Amino acid sequence: MSVIDDDERERAAFPGQRPPRASVGSHRIEEEVFGKAYDPKTVRRIWAFVRPYRLKIYLSVAAVLVFTATQLAIPLIIGRAIDSGMTEGGNSTNLLWSVIAFGFVVLVNFGASFVQETEVGKVAENVLFDMRRAMFAQLQRVSLSFMDKTEVGRLMSRLQGDVNSMQEFLETSVISVGDMVLLVGIVVVLLSLDFRLGLLTLSTMPILFIVRIFWLPPAKRAFWAAHETNSITAGAMAEGINGVRTVQNLDRQKVNFDLFDDKAYANLRTQLTGSRYAQVMVPIVDSLTGSAMAIVVVVGGSLALNGSLEIGVIVAFLFYIQRFFDPIRSLTMQYSIMQRAMTSGRRITEVLDIPASITDKPDAITLTRDMDGSVEFRNVGFAYDPDRPVLKNVSFTVKPGETVALVGPTGSGKTSAMALVHRFYEVQSGAVLVGGHDVRDITQQSLGEQVAMVLQEPFLFTGSVFDNIRYNKASASRQDVIEAATAVGAHEFIERMPDGYDSILEQRGSNLSLGQRQLLSFARALVADAKILVLDEATANIDSYTERQIQQALQILLKGRTGMVIAHRLATIRGADRIIVLQNGELIETGNHDELMAREGLYAKLYNMNYASFDDIPDELVNQANARAANT
Repeated sequence: MSVIDDDERERAAFPGQRPPRASVGSHRIEEEVFGKAYDPKTVRRIWAFVRPYRLKIYLSVAAVLVFTATQLAIPLIIGRAIDSGMTEGGNSTNLLWSVIAFGFVVLVNFGASFVQETEVGKVAENVLFDMRRAMFAQLQRVSLSFMDKTEVGRLMSRLQGDVNSMQEFLETSVISVGDMVLLVGIVVVLLSLDFRLGLLTLSTMPILFIVRIFWLPPAKRAFWAAHETNSITAGAMAEGINGVRTVQNLDRQKVNFDLFDDKAYANLRTQLTGSRYAQVMVPIVDSLTGSAMAIVVVVGGSLALNGSLEIGVIVAFLFYIQRFFDPIRSLTMQYSIMQRAMTSGRRITEVLDIPASITDKPDAITLTRDMDGSVEFRNVGFAYDPDRPVLKNVSFTVKPGETVALVGPTGSGKTSAMALVHRFYEVQSGAVLVGGHDVRDITQQSLGEQVAMVLQEPFLFTGSVFDNIRYNKASASRQDVIEAATAVGAHEFIERMPDGYDSILEQRGSNLSLGQRQLLSFARALVADAKILVLDEATANIDSYTERQIQQALQILLKGRTGMVIAHRLATIRGADRIIVLQNGELIETGNHDELMAREGLYAKLYNMNYASFDDIPDELVNQANARAANT
């Protein structure tokens, strides 16, 4: 990897010197990083996750208060030991008692610190666990319409980044209670030890607050920019890794590197800026600490020489000053953490409050294996966008045990119709009936048990072949799985795998061919033993040999079941009991292959003209089909 200096970067920015712009994480919807310092609504929602662990929180707060008390006591004990036992004429007994008290306080300090760290950490981890569980469970319940409109990256940001922000806040919030008590305690102790010297020491405080007022706004902007560019860079990296095969195929390695390099360099600059703002407070605080200690040494030393102040008090002052600015620095950081947490908490609650548009009615019917397996569309209207209907007054019936093929060009509404059978979406008008019951009156679980789907790109999970085949029927035995795999023609290639049925599949089954993955999905559907089988482009994107294998598997799979098949290839659906032709969301014609050929409609024209797919339909034929649909 080459190193590009600043001059080269500047030269590269001129037109003609850079490769053409491409994607690589170029689009991103900005999200708020810092919100209000305190949002009561968000706090109430987050408290619901904290409430089960409130006893541990109370214990942690008590431990923090004890820890803070010991921090305040140690300088006093040291000062007392100096004045009563180590100065001229001191009492050795007092020194001994001071040493004993010091040892005891140190032990208590250690115990309180241990309890505080362990209990706070446990609470934060448990709350993080509960939040992620609740969010994941919610995302399993939401409708596909929400998932269609939402970026996966944004949801992952909620599950990871926002939950981690809440964890950070919980871990530091309890400690911040101790910081506030420590700050107030130090002020009180300093003023009580010597009021004059205490006021002089605290005179540096206004300077710190003034600096903070001017520092905080640009610091927040710098931190937000660093967060944003870091997210963009991470997205670009993920995109580049996922698309590496395409990049290499198109010989775009250099272009993609340059595009990523721009984003990485922008991230570097914002991170450096953020670091400067974060670190600038350190020398300021150190300078104020040094000034306060100088005041104590000079003024306190003069008072000690005059006999109006004891040496131990000066020593205690110095200890307190060293600790005084630490809680201020910590509380400043906690303020930013709280702002981030409020924003993260609001985004978490947005996920938790996503309405589940598809829910079971209180009196929903449980579909049983004894139902007849019929499917009926009654004047169904459906649209993802109200202004662009996908299905328009579609009506047809699939009889029990019948295999019906839905054909038509891309965008005709085939896949949408299939999705409505499984109730992935709600119909806007009309009704979809399964087993004689409206799908809206059936429990989602029982509907899923009786309607199995095999998609164009079967999704296989990371795990064994055995677990993937019995994925939707965990009670299936090993023999059931083997019989299903044998029936669809998958047994032989499974046995050739290193560990047979116990072989671990890589991500999405990438160590298998597309045809092999499809056969596994057929075996999964066969094990599920559903009454209705929906096949969405199950033979697409595969070679003719594999297609013959799959056709044989389909015959076994559809035997004794109601089948609804989507296919572009005309050869695939010729043997269907009935063929339904859709065009622009409308039912153009229906019948078996011979009946449709006799009508000499769209289907017949396509078949006679040897079109391999409905995607090959010429415009003039589409217009004719639309005209025919309008006249019927």
